[in-house]
Amino acid sequence: MLSQDDFVIAQSLLLEELEEEEDDEEDLLSLAAVAGTMVYGSEEARERRNEAQRDRQQYLMRSDLLPDPQRATPWLAVHDSWNNRAYITTMGFDVATFEHILESDFASKWNSTPIPRSNSKGTKPPLLGRRSLDAAGGLGLVLHYLTSTMLDVSLMQIFAIIPSTVS
Repeated sequence: MLSQDDFVIAQSLLLEELEEEEDDEEDLLSLAAVAGTMVYGSEEARERRNEAQRDRQQYLMRSDLLPDPQRATPWLAVHDSWNNRAYITTMGFDVATFEHILESDFASKWNSTPIPRSNSKGTKPPLLGRRSLDAAGGLGLVLHYLTSTMLDVSLMQIFAIIPSTVS
């Protein structure tokens, strides 16, 4: 049989052990809370970074534009109207001046000069059927760009062309 002193000592040891287990359990809970906060924080940071990146990526892709830049675009509506007011408003020149520039030398240069690309030597003849814009569209884009204060994205929408064409 245990003496009263032994009983008190055993009880004290048991209480200490229970307190240590509670402390260990509290430590584990604290650790789990810290780990959970870290995981949540990293996920939140990743989401914010992705959102900020999406906000910075303000460009149009081909699928965002009208399907064919040589048919039914706002630019072609202006071009085909032959309206001096529309030409002057969008490009700064009347119809006769636009046609004069186009036929003087612009169209021949446009049709004979390959578009420079970093992945080719540029020694092959231009593939006119593969271009987004014909000579009139190219001249319209250049004049629109030079005389307008609008953003490049508006030009992309008007001419149905991708960013690399405007830059």
